[in-house]
Amino acid sequence: MFVAMNRFKVLRENAAAFEAMWLARNSTLHQMPGFMTFQLLKGSEEAEPMLYSSYTLWARKADFEAWTRSMQFRAAHDRAEQRAPLSIGQPQFEGFEVLQALSAPLAPREAAE
Repeated sequence: MFVAMNRFKVLRENAAAFEAMWLARNSTLHQMPGFMTFQLLKGSEEAEPMLYSSYTLWARKADFEAWTRSMQFRAAHDRAEQRAPLSIGQPQFEGFEVLQALSAPLAPREAAE
C-alpha cells in the first residue's frame, strides 16, 4: 500500500473557507483503480498557521502515480489554480510505502451487518 499526503499551512482567518472548499468539491478519486480511502485532517486550532493534511491510501504506489497522470487529476488541480490561494505557499507532498497496517477487529454485531 502507498500513502500520499499533502500538508497545507492555512492562516486562521482562511480556515473556514479552506475547509468549505474541500468539503464542497466533487472528488473523482473513487473512479481511480487502486484508490482505497481519503481523509482531510485538521491540526490544532491554536496553531498559527493552522495545519491541514490530505491523506489518500492507494493499493500500490503505481496506482497513485497513475492518478497524478490522469485527466481527473488535471481537472481537479486546474480548478484549484483558478481559485484565490487559501494556504500559505504550495502544499508539501509526502509519500510513504506502508510497511505495517493494523486494524481493530469488527465487533460481533458489526460483523453480522
